[in-house]
Amino acid sequence: METTTYPSAVTETQAEQALIEISHVFKSFGDNKVLKDFSITLGKEENLVVLGKSGSGKSVLIKCIIGLLKPDKGTVKVFGDDVAQMDHQQLDRLRARVGFLFQSNALYDSMTVRENLEFSLRRHWLEVTEAEVEDMVKEALENVGLAYTAQMMPAELSGGMAKRIALARTMILKPEIILYDEPTSGLDPVTAREIDELIVKLQRKYHTSSIIISHDMKCVKKTADRVALLLNGQCYITGSYDELESAEDNNIKQFFE
Repeated sequence: METTTYPSAVTETQAEQALIEISHVFKSFGDNKVLKDFSITLGKEENLVVLGKSGSGKSVLIKCIIGLLKPDKGTVKVFGDDVAQMDHQQLDRLRARVGFLFQSNALYDSMTVRENLEFSLRRHWLEVTEAEVEDMVKEALENVGLAYTAQMMPAELSGGMAKRIALARTMILKPEIILYDEPTSGLDPVTAREIDELIVKLQRKYHTSSIIISHDMKCVKKTADRVALLLNGQCYITGSYDELESAEDNNIKQFFE
């Protein structure tokens, strides 16, 4: 099956400066074939939403990008390098440049908000002074409007606050790429809208490129420069939200009804 592509809002310059190139990737778990010849690129300063049903392989794709899983076949290149060929040190350096917002937030319950943010600084190879750590934590919390929460524990945070803190931790190293795994899952509509707006705000402020895994159509519409539909293990189609919304293909229409 060939991927259908609409003319995109992404410029030719962005396409030429692809930060992620996923080429003919296959990934199976036993008899369960999840990704079957999946290909896509992420352009510079682009928000790419990967849309698909639950269990379609969206999270598997994210894990292949950051080296938590290796494709059975095909290549995943980030900044031009094949992730599957990287050693532990190379992966650590890559992950300092690629932020990952977990669906569950993955905050450490026994650490304060400040300690959660500091942990992501100290676990990487970067050398930073205590003064720099203080400035980075302060900036990260201000970016998400939660400067006052530094000494709070995760258990004291609402769901929306926890998501914002997780995003602050993701952004603290100012990654060039951010991977969002269902960023609005489990949030009420008002809080979900705030997270969508924050994703767009931080992209514009730091000129990041992002892959956003979602089936929340309001999130897709708000955040996407381009949408890729993951269907039957393949990239079925790419295009803008408006282009896909107006498509007559029933495989596409089911997501917009």
